[in-house]
Amino acid sequence: MWVAGVDGCRAGWIAVLMRVDDPQAHRIVTASTLAAIADATEKPEVIAVDMPIGLPERTEGSGRLPEQLIRPLLGQRQSSVFAIPSRRAVKAEDYGQACSIAAATSEPPRKVSRQGFAIFPKIREIDALLRARPDLMPRVYEVHPELAFWALNGRQALPEPKKVKGVPYGPGMALRRALLGRSGLLPEPLIHASPPRGAAQDDLLDALAGLTVALDIARGGGQPFPDPPGRDAHGLPVAIWTLRSPKVHP
Repeated sequence: MWVAGVDGCRAGWIAVLMRVDDPQAHRIVTASTLAAIADATEKPEVIAVDMPIGLPERTEGSGRLPEQLIRPLLGQRQSSVFAIPSRRAVKAEDYGQACSIAAATSEPPRKVSRQGFAIFPKIREIDALLRARPDLMPRVYEVHPELAFWALNGRQALPEPKKVKGVPYGPGMALRRALLGRSGLLPEPLIHASPPRGAAQDDLLDALAGLTVALDIARGGGQPFPDPPGRDAHGLPVAIWTLRSPKVHP
């Protein structure tokens, strides 16, 4: 069985694919669409993607329930968890329009962050893909890298940020690589690999974090927030997944 950890990048998407029973069988790829990764030669049976799945018709409080549940766990890293607004707001391609719709479909009224708006095209892509191909729903899981690292760090928030003012932060990147190494889930050369063209080092790091969750889910683990996952109006799952047992493969 193959699994994949996926993150968005300049080229579209970066994926790290790995065989569950043979960690030496792996490859790093970029693709312009998520569908291309799902339909890759390896046909990954678990795809852990750092992108929101399942959109609300309206939001109450600070975003979807998964976002509200994981923020308190992440300490100073909780700002990396964007509040995803209503489906109508996500469909808006103009920032001002997105803010207006988001405010009108939330209680209390909330506009859209610039960082959140930047990922709307990818949210729309994954939403359209899963609605058009419901057969992919059992294979695709939403993850968040900082929640994966929280689990790998003994369910403790990380003291160092991954980026500072939008630039990768060396100590924070090193800490996350060390956690991946200590997990015993991934080969060391993969943890220290260079990203392919069209992807940055932090994109690859986030895809590797997703890969650890994909491996855990494939082995019968995985923990969703909330548990059990919710469903949106179109039947898409609404949950952010992480590792249930960080030491699943000593």
